[in-house]
Amino acid sequence: MTTTHNKYAYLGSSEDTVLKLDGAEKARLNASSAKDLVNIVLAQFGLLAVVVVVCWMASGVPAAVSALAGGMAYLVPTVLFVLHMLIKLYSGSNASVLTFFWGEAFKLGGTMALLALIVKLSGTMLVWPALLIGLVAVLKGYVLLLAFKKL
Repeated sequence: MTTTHNKYAYLGSSEDTVLKLDGAEKARLNASSAKDLVNIVLAQFGLLAVVVVVCWMASGVPAAVSALAGGMAYLVPTVLFVLHMLIKLYSGSNASVLTFFWGEAFKLGGTMALLALIVKLSGTMLVWPALLIGLVAVLKGYVLLLAFKKL
């Protein structure tokens, strides 16, 4: 059973619906998705920069470096995941739910590995509150986009 509604063609029953997009609609959706992905990373980076400066002004260089390390422990895997998603978007291959699941697993595993490495290498120079503030700032960076209605 095939019915058309607006510009979209719906195939199958109500439980099994397939959405077909023409080339222009798919390109517009990909561009919008890519912009949102890049904006999230930029917001996370911007919030991390603010946190690093505040930690530096409040507690000095060790706190700033700790905040930077904590934030980068999540930002680096996120950037790699976003790059992977952008490649999927522009290569024409479909990004499935499984791709997203494995990407999120990579981000969490990468973050844990980087945090363990930071703790091991930093020794007594690590300022734990600053590290955690940097990490949480990057984790919640998308809140900036929500606050400014950019997401």
